Amino acid sequence: MKLALGPIQYFWSAEAVRDFYARARDWPVDIVYLGEVVCGKRRALGPDDWLEVAAELAAAGKEVVLSTQALLEADSELAGLKRMCANGQFSVEANDMGAVHLLTGTEGFVAGPHINAYNGETLALLHELGAQRWVLPVELSRETLAALQAERPADLQTEVFAFGRLPLAFSARCFTARAHNLPKDQCYFRCGEDPDGKGLYTQEDQHLFTINGIQLQSGAPCNLVWATDELRELGVDVLRISPQSFETEVVVEAFRAAADGERDPLAAEADLAHLGADGWCNGYWYGTAGMRTGMEP
Repeated sequence: MKLALGPIQYFWSAEAVRDFYARARDWPVDIVYLGEVVCGKRRALGPDDWLEVAAELAAAGKEVVLSTQALLEADSELAGLKRMCANGQFSVEANDMGAVHLLTGTEGFVAGPHINAYNGETLALLHELGAQRWVLPVELSRETLAALQAERPADLQTEVFAFGRLPLAFSARCFTARAHNLPKDQCYFRCGEDPDGKGLYTQEDQHLFTINGIQLQSGAPCNLVWATDELRELGVDVLRISPQSFETEVVVEAFRAAADGERDPLAAEADLAHLGADGWCNGYWYGTAGMRTGMEP
C-alpha cells in the first residue's frame, strides 16, 4: 500500500508550511496533497507558492495532488478553484461537486473525502467523469468499505483516511472567531494561534471536538495503523495521514513499517500511543458512534 500526506488542515505560517514540506521530501510517503482546504481567507501561500512547493516535491519523487476547498463562499474562492483545476501540471483532489464539474474530462482527479460517495453507483459516476482515485468518507465503516470495494470500477483506486483528527463538518460561520468573540470578517486569523486546532470540551472535561476555523473536527485523532493488514485485505491502495504540527514523521514511519510488514501493526500502534492521550477516534470504522475510542468498538 502507498502512503499519502493529506493537505494541512490548519493555518500555519508560510515558513512553517515550507519547512514541513522540505522535511517531507525525505519521508517514505508516496503521495502529497497540497493546498488550502478549509478557509479561503488563509493565504499564507498563494497559488504560485503552492506550485513551487509542488514542483520541489515532484522533483523528490512524490506524486503531488492539489486539494480544493470543501466549502466555497465567495467569487474569489471560485476563481481560485478554477485556476487550480486548470493548473495543467498536477492532478487535483475535488472536495465538492463544483470541482468535479470543472475537472470532468481531464486526465484524472481524486474524489476527496468530502464527496458523498456512499454507493457503487456514485463510484461508477465519479469514475466515468474522470476520477482515478476516491477517498472513503470518514464516517463510513469497514463493512461499507468492503461492499463498495466489491462494486467499484476495477481501475478506480481507493484511499482511506487512516490517521489524524477527522474532518466532520464545515460551516459558513467561523468557530474559532466566535470562540474569541470576533466577527468572521474581522477574525485577525486567530486560528493561526492553534497549529493543531482548538479543543472543545464538555462540562465533564471531555475533549468532544476540535474547532479549526470554519471546520469542526473530532476531538481525538483517528488511528488505523493496527488495522493495516485488514485494510490491505480489503484492497485499499492508499492510506492517508493528516499532518499535525509535531511528530508527523513518527506517524509516517510507523505506518510505513506496518504497511511493509516490517513491524507488527499492534506494535506500531503502541509506538504511537503517546499521540492518543484522549484515545483514538475509531468508532466510525466499526459502524458505531464515531467518538468511541480505542481499537475495538
